[in-house]
Amino acid sequence: MALRQISTRHRIGYFGSVCMLIAATALSGCSTTKKPLTTGSIPKLSKPVETMNAPELARAADTIGASYERNPKDRGTGLAYANILMMTGRNTQALAVMQQVAIAHPADREVLSAFGKAQAAAGQLEQALTTIGRAQTPDRPDWRLYSAEGAVLDQLGRSSEARSRYRMALDLKPNDPTILSNLGMSYVLGGDLRTAETYLKSASQQPGADSRVRQNLALVVGLQGRFPEAERIARQELDPQQADANVAYLRSMMSQQNSWKQLAAKDGKSDKSTN
Repeated sequence: MALRQISTRHRIGYFGSVCMLIAATALSGCSTTKKPLTTGSIPKLSKPVETMNAPELARAADTIGASYERNPKDRGTGLAYANILMMTGRNTQALAVMQQVAIAHPADREVLSAFGKAQAAAGQLEQALTTIGRAQTPDRPDWRLYSAEGAVLDQLGRSSEARSRYRMALDLKPNDPTILSNLGMSYVLGGDLRTAETYLKSASQQPGADSRVRQNLALVVGLQGRFPEAERIARQELDPQQADANVAYLRSMMSQQNSWKQLAAKDGKSDKSTN
């Protein structure tokens, strides 16, 4: 579709722009592959990190960071700390944390998955693929690892391989909203906004779909010029401060003449050529 002739370097930049909307909602990124952490060593926070604004996230990072410093080998604390560091854009530090956790827990699949995610966030994409591959086992395949692998492959511009991994994940976890959302965002990267919207709408209707999915849907709807509808979606289930931040970000992207509007124009031309 519209972006197929764009280089891998530009695809990665485009992917980063897409992820920024999710960062504005205080969430952890395009690939939502983590499992809940229940270890008692993690400090209790005032509310889930997924609902925190930027100042709250900064305070939470300080709280969990202090616990991590006391015991850097603790699995649960390390995973939680690396995740919140990535949510606040401190990707290099998150990678350093996950390196320590992976050394202490070299055979832990969830640790390896999180390590791969941190590598990808820090720009070490090929290393991330290797790490995620080490975590995956043919006799006990993990859908989260397939989805995480797909997200990295998308960043490398290998969209057909990425979508294959998402579909493998869906074979193991049918209709999972996070996988459907990642698959939809893969089509955003390919410039196929209509297909992307189809998957994201399906994701948003599944039980367990969270605000990350709806913010991705808002982005795709907005990119197609339906901004009032996108704004309604972006404001769902968020407090006013978070909703205003998301809407402001949507508006800023819609005003970027050299990226989003060119994408829409190219997509429109592609549609006409197929009629």
